[in-house]
Amino acid sequence: MLALSVAGVFAAGPALAQTNLKMAYALSVDSHYGAGAKAFAKSIEKDGKYTLEQFPNSALGGEREVIEGLQLGTIDVAIVSTGATLNFVPETGVFDIPFLFRDLAHARKVLDGDIGQNMLKAFPKRGLIALAWGEQGFRHLTNNVRPVHTPEDAKGLKIRTTENPIHIAAFRKMGILATPMAWPEVATALQQGTIDGQENPLSVIVSAKLSQLQKYLSLTAHVYGPALVLMSPDAYNKLSDDEKKHMDEAGHQAAIAMRQYVDDIEKNGVDQLKKEGMQVNTVDHEAFVKAVEPVYPEYYKKFGKDLVESIRNTQ
Repeated sequence: MLALSVAGVFAAGPALAQTNLKMAYALSVDSHYGAGAKAFAKSIEKDGKYTLEQFPNSALGGEREVIEGLQLGTIDVAIVSTGATLNFVPETGVFDIPFLFRDLAHARKVLDGDIGQNMLKAFPKRGLIALAWGEQGFRHLTNNVRPVHTPEDAKGLKIRTTENPIHIAAFRKMGILATPMAWPEVATALQQGTIDGQENPLSVIVSAKLSQLQKYLSLTAHVYGPALVLMSPDAYNKLSDDEKKHMDEAGHQAAIAMRQYVDDIEKNGVDQLKKEGMQVNTVDHEAFVKAVEPVYPEYYKKFGKDLVESIRNTQ
């Protein structure tokens, strides 16, 4: 007992000097979010001052609840999608406009440039600290009814979407029965046939093992999916200037890790899903672009034509 008591004293010493941070995200530890969380943990834990307790798989709630937790201070750090942040920082919704970005290089240049970095500065006004832009990749369509090659093929499909009016407007224009649903409910809805399909980047389709639930994957690349590394002001504002720089760097490392994951999955993900039994097809990209073009005046009205066009035209 004495030995255990003495050991306990020494074990408690370092722990008392450490600050434990709670990080929440919606996907598994094997996802791009998990890769970002691992990089964040490695960055903040290297000097022994912090530990990171991870809550993957929506363990602390859906993304809306997680963001509210950041505002309340019950969660310290999170990785979330812009599908959730637009309810809190509406400006971020501009990046969710369909067919806005040409490719990953274009999207990353915008987010790393003045447009993206100025957007991060809007978060403190909404009770959030945005450390960095992460990434999910381009979103694609999966379903259990038929291959989708053209917008006509997609008509009538009941597709789960995020609670994102920007996405929903485009889907409805194409005749898709857009069905907003929180991510934790999706697997059950697919199993029960409540919905025909969903849309997500390859990073999610692979890590969430959607090949077990969906037959067809159509490479629509209809929307680029950013992610965000967010921190609670309660936790961030207690830090010294040097400590804040440390957290900013951790956010940056998380973003790099997410992008690396996306790069890897873009190279290998389709082959993996084919091996797992999914039928994968390309689509008539120009037909899809043309199908959503009539919705663009709504986006111009919401976000400003100058901003939308400046993003589109970034080289």
